[in-house]
Amino acid sequence: MKSWSIGIIGLAGLAATVGAAYSSPEALLAVAVLTAAGVGIGWPHFLGIPAKKTLAALIALPGIGSAVAATYLPAPGFLDWTPGFMAAGVMAVFVMQLIRGTGQAQRLESTLGSSAGVMLSCLGAGWIACSRFNGVREMLLVAAISSAIALMAGLIRWPDRIVAPLGIVGAGLAGPLAGLVFSDIAVLPAALVGVVVGAVLVSFRRLVILRGESLNLAAALGMGLGPVSAVGSLAYFIDKLLIY
Repeated sequence: MKSWSIGIIGLAGLAATVGAAYSSPEALLAVAVLTAAGVGIGWPHFLGIPAKKTLAALIALPGIGSAVAATYLPAPGFLDWTPGFMAAGVMAVFVMQLIRGTGQAQRLESTLGSSAGVMLSCLGAGWIACSRFNGVREMLLVAAISSAIALMAGLIRWPDRIVAPLGIVGAGLAGPLAGLVFSDIAVLPAALVGVVVGAVLVSFRRLVILRGESLNLAAALGMGLGPVSAVGSLAYFIDKLLIY
């Protein structure tokens, strides 16, 4: 698949998350579960590591657990269980690599890459926390609009030295604009969200460029949904630290 398809998948996942957030908690949970499953299935394919099916389960299950916990834990501890799920997932990855035995191919790459996948999968619970925080979804919408701008900038087939600053600046400007139009969020927190979100998303675009190979559908799915998953927790913590 072409690299631009990753941006399309990310935009679709982002649209599904926002739509579900304004629908019902159960719908948002379903989207979060599907996102975690998509990251789990696709991340090993993007890394090109062995034991893809087993690692898919070890990456996806902690993310699903984090999403369920974020949906039903009482406020304000929406993400209290997320570090535990991350730790359990990383330990499971290490145990799985030990079971594979010495001399197996790409053990170090599998361990480190899969651990990163576990964290990406679990960070998706931040979208749920962001939606539930104080009963408002203003920061969720600001983060989503900034993410959409950065993802659309990534679709432009220009050199990365041009697209990366464009994505960061565009997201940084879209954040305050979205905050002014759709909410009463102050300009500074909205701009910070936009810049951070833009930097994260263009960094993932750089990973795709450095890989330098065409991706299959599973790899594009994991790479498209992974950064979108991470943005949820970033938006939640910035919302919590700078606004309330």
